[in-house]
Amino acid sequence: MKKSDFKARLFELFSAPVDRLTYEERMSLIEKYFIEYQIKNDTQRDPENYGKSWTDEELRTILSNAPTKSNCIKFSRIFSRGYGSIEQIYRWASTDDKTVREKRPNDAFVAHVKQIAKEQGWRA
Repeated sequence: MKKSDFKARLFELFSAPVDRLTYEERMSLIEKYFIEYQIKNDTQRDPENYGKSWTDEELRTILSNAPTKSNCIKFSRIFSRGYGSIEQIYRWASTDDKTVREKRPNDAFVAHVKQIAKEQGWRA
């Protein structure tokens, strides 16, 4: 299929009425489904930085934004990482210290995330 044909079909679908939704509601639904599609198909991307250490600046950038699915997708693309790795950063940043000591007391990654999270003002 040519790109122009794909675009035409996609725009036609975007314009289709959906159970009496307003234009804004339909656009929100499209965005929701687009994010869901990207998460479901995350394994098709090549996360070239998989398994590599995170820099302080990368963690600061992530943790200076809200922990939304949209931001997880955005940062996984920016940093060439998997969706789940970004999600883990947000989860560990918001996990209380007691739980961290119980579950991952000697984990360097978690300690690094917690350090940057505290600098950024995150509280668990």
